[in-house]
Amino acid sequence: MSDRPTDRTAVTTTDAPAPAHTFSQGVRKGPFLQVSGQGPVDPATNEYLHPGDVRAQTLRTLRNVDAVLRAGGATFDDVVMLRVYLTTRDDFAAMNEAYGEYVTRNCASGVLPARTTVVTGLPREEMLVEIDALAVLG
Repeated sequence: MSDRPTDRTAVTTTDAPAPAHTFSQGVRKGPFLQVSGQGPVDPATNEYLHPGDVRAQTLRTLRNVDAVLRAGGATFDDVVMLRVYLTTRDDFAAMNEAYGEYVTRNCASGVLPARTTVVTGLPREEMLVEIDALAVLG
């Protein structure tokens, strides 16, 4: 145990899906806000949406990321890094188009976040995309 004070807090919102496992929707420590990987889930029903449609899944996923950002006091203008996980390279163009529209519309400063895109397996078969974010506030 440390006697060092901590300013680390969990960020939660009902506007994004509740975590299905043992993690927080987001964690804020000082000026840093890490948003956990979000998927194409309806926060009201916890149902996976838009099977087979990576464009629609990307938009829903970004709305979930946005909800956690806002709950932590941030916007897309505070995001320095987004990581996108896709299940197949074949979906890159459609994801990139939807991603570009959403992020450009939501970055008032015009400075887009850095991004990494990885092709990998995801926890649920119906998930075509997952996105996490790192924001720095102040």
